Amino acid sequence: MWDYSDKVKEHFFQPRNAGVLEGANGVGDVGSISCGDALRLMLKVEPETDIILDAHFQTFGCGSAIASSSALTEMIKGKTLDEALKVSNQDIADYLDGLPPEKMHCSVMGREALQAAVANYRGEVWSDDHEEGALVCKCFAIDAVLIEDTIRANNLSSVQDVTNYTKAGGGCSSCHEGIEEILVKVMAERGENFKPGTPAREEAAPAGMTNLQRIRKIEAVLETVRPQLKRDGGDIELVDVDGKTIYVNMTGACSGCQMEALTLQGIQQKLMEELKEFIKIVPTKAGALSRASCNP
Repeated sequence: MWDYSDKVKEHFFQPRNAGVLEGANGVGDVGSISCGDALRLMLKVEPETDIILDAHFQTFGCGSAIASSSALTEMIKGKTLDEALKVSNQDIADYLDGLPPEKMHCSVMGREALQAAVANYRGEVWSDDHEEGALVCKCFAIDAVLIEDTIRANNLSSVQDVTNYTKAGGGCSSCHEGIEEILVKVMAERGENFKPGTPAREEAAPAGMTNLQRIRKIEAVLETVRPQLKRDGGDIELVDVDGKTIYVNMTGACSGCQMEALTLQGIQQKLMEELKEFIKIVPTKAGALSRASCNP
């Protein structure tokens, strides 16, 4: 597991300002449950002074997402809107005594939610540009605007940096070329040359973990969620592992259930926490992959 600071653990186990904020007059929604992380930030702003009297959050995500959201609400209460907008994602990470590099995207999401909530209060239209055709990384729905802004704000210089801060490139890796093009552009603006790294290895297992160990770890995670699924009349089984894509078969009441997508996202998050890498979980039918591979 990642090495979390005591402050991250504190804000995860005892999050501040979690839940619905009654009387909120500024609300910002960012992310998507289908992509693994989603955050709603609610503000109660005093109209006469633009001071944030209270702030609450609701989030679907990992421990770092909860801790980052909790920290953000504490940091902005008592500030004017303009003062709050000066809070950067690095400020959020520093407040928590640091975040693992692979979890910096959680602080970026908090920053976006703040911008969205302030725009909502001011009656402005805020867009994250997550529209089909504008996406660079379709696995996690990350657009060029967010990647470019994050590279500039955090002085990033590698594809892995971008993945850590935004998730972009952490799935199928087909967007790495697009990320490199943005890095070339932004780094040229600051007088630097982008140096492409070595091509991504075909083996997706983290250093020190064999493919067999990786598969066993995936199976172990699935075993932890099976009892709950069985109580609801369903089950899950591992079908195949293809790089960073994990195919599973949902059976019984879980197959086609209205909550299937939400359940799979929760399992995906558990797998990413355990494997310490970005993966994508895809539902399929047992045997479907092997049958497809036999077709001409």
